[in-house]
Amino acid sequence: MDILPPESLKNEIIIPNKILMGPGPSNCSPRVLHAVGHQVVGHMHPEVFQAMDEIKEGLRYVFQTKNDLTLAVSASGHGGMEAVFSNLVEPGEKVLVAVSGIWGSRAADMARRYGAVAKEISTEVGNDFSLAQLENAIQNESPKLLFIVQGDSSTGVYQSLEGVGDICHRYNCLLAVDTVASLGGVAFFADRWKVDVVYSGSQKVIGCPPGLAPISFSPKAQKVIQERKTPVPVFYWDMKILGQQWNCFGGSVRPYHHTVSSNLIFGLREGLAIIAEEGLENVIRRHKECAQRLYEGLNRLGLQPLVAEVYKRLPTVTTVVVPENVNWRTVVGFAMKNYSLEINGGLGPTEGKVLRIGLMGYNATRQKVDLVLRVLQEALEHPGTRVTSKL
Repeated sequence: MDILPPESLKNEIIIPNKILMGPGPSNCSPRVLHAVGHQVVGHMHPEVFQAMDEIKEGLRYVFQTKNDLTLAVSASGHGGMEAVFSNLVEPGEKVLVAVSGIWGSRAADMARRYGAVAKEISTEVGNDFSLAQLENAIQNESPKLLFIVQGDSSTGVYQSLEGVGDICHRYNCLLAVDTVASLGGVAFFADRWKVDVVYSGSQKVIGCPPGLAPISFSPKAQKVIQERKTPVPVFYWDMKILGQQWNCFGGSVRPYHHTVSSNLIFGLREGLAIIAEEGLENVIRRHKECAQRLYEGLNRLGLQPLVAEVYKRLPTVTTVVVPENVNWRTVVGFAMKNYSLEINGGLGPTEGKVLRIGLMGYNATRQKVDLVLRVLQEALEHPGTRVTSKL
């Protein structure tokens, strides 16, 4: 051989056990870890197809929808975003993107890469959109699709969606919603709120490893896909074929589209089963109560949430303003070095300005909240975190 075996691969792999209290991924429950830890099963085997069918039912429950075209894309949450624009938008068509953080900006970029004309409506960091703002923008732009994020993990903002679907449909506009950081932590009603496409990620409140992106298309969105003038530009995202592999259209044959990970499929099935057993309303209540406990603890520490108005705060990801005399990198490093606890700095418009604390799924407990608060207090009292100016 011209290239010798790497010396690093001769060592035994060491996988640390960390407490993931950042914006995602979150830790998996023992049940999910057990499900993903089994031997690989063939992606066209009946056991995998059965788990896929059960996942569809579980996703219809967490999305609160009866949509036939409901499945999980083999990708991270970004794959869901890709699937939205790849399937629903054709070159030259106009989309409107509500930008409240990095994910709106990324969606606009992605839409343009698929040939769409992307128009943006923005709000200041830490704020949401009003129905009047959205309606005015839709009236002015007449877009085919409005893209909006329910819970922005870069800013910690929760966006109310009640009434948005009514506005979109009044102007013959599709409504696409990102729920990667919010699904299961706040209420979401795809059918009741007239959402045309919604996607999420497996690694947040659902509490599974990253790698699957749950997604659901309304009958109206499905009709748009079927009546496209041009083919879906990326085969991997093509819902006309992927939907057949997931048996969303009631066919007798499930064709091969791609090799799904049976381990991730089993893990997602188990994560959804755990939510179903606890009850979605109870899961949402648990996240709300943990977030409130965190807010109260932050107040005792003299720390200020970035999102000033309580009803605009995302329960699953809290953004905390970094005090002027604190080095946020040192706080993050202290937590990891001393407690193997992950919290994160800001992202996109909040980079260098906030700490981000995640309360999601298996980690949304009173005990984990108290741990984060205790570690934050120790970190802030540590001499090494104080600086003359914020870094």
